[in-house]
Amino acid sequence: MTDFLLLALLAGLGVALVSGPLGAFVVWRRMAYFGDTLAHAALLGVAAGLWLAIAPGLAVTLVCMLMALGLLALQRQHSLATDTLLGILSHSSLALGLIAMYLIPGARMDLEALLFGDLLAVTQGETLGIWITAVVVLALLHRLWTPLLAITVHEDLARVEGVKVGWVKTALMLTLALVIASAMKVVGVLLITALLVIPAATARRFATGPGQMAMLGSLAGMTAVCLGIAASWWWDTPMGPSIVLGAGLLFVLSLAWPRRHS
Repeated sequence: MTDFLLLALLAGLGVALVSGPLGAFVVWRRMAYFGDTLAHAALLGVAAGLWLAIAPGLAVTLVCMLMALGLLALQRQHSLATDTLLGILSHSSLALGLIAMYLIPGARMDLEALLFGDLLAVTQGETLGIWITAVVVLALLHRLWTPLLAITVHEDLARVEGVKVGWVKTALMLTLALVIASAMKVVGVLLITALLVIPAATARRFATGPGQMAMLGSLAGMTAVCLGIAASWWWDTPMGPSIVLGAGLLFVLSLAWPRRHS
């Protein structure tokens, strides 16, 4: 049991580490609905992996990235409002994924674990994959930090100053898709966005600048992981929802602190 808890803790901390800086951009750019859409597509990725007999992790990553690219392409068409487009794709992909799971011959998948996470079942290989993803994403965010801030503050001005806005937005969406694919095991497809948004929102109340908000977001996420695992251990509650509830509790407590603008 100690080994299971240690792997669960390491996997959860790896996701929380990267959720801080990435979640900051999700909050600043109001991308929570984008995150939900990509997260729902992750279930479709699991079904695709089973249908095509390929590794589920690879299938989820590919489907999430394809969905991210598709969202960017459809946004440029301006045929529908963004929130309408995301609502259609989000719920359609979730419904299609659920139906596909039921139609796969002989499939025996734990839908509850897919929807809400199964952190205690994480393996050493999956934990290593989460940390490799975290390192790659953090390195990419470090390299793109300045242009990402530029397009967040004022996209048109950033374009005039020579920032390749389209490329930077694509990189951000693909990075978000990669993190969502790796985090599915931790909190499930229905709660992934919460782990990105809530710690970042908590950090925003304390941070005095973008860099500080990113670091405090990671700290808040890691604290939520520890609280969730402890609650699951003591009260036998589902671990994924417990982690999200821990993040929500931290946010509620932060409301008593005078807000600072980041």
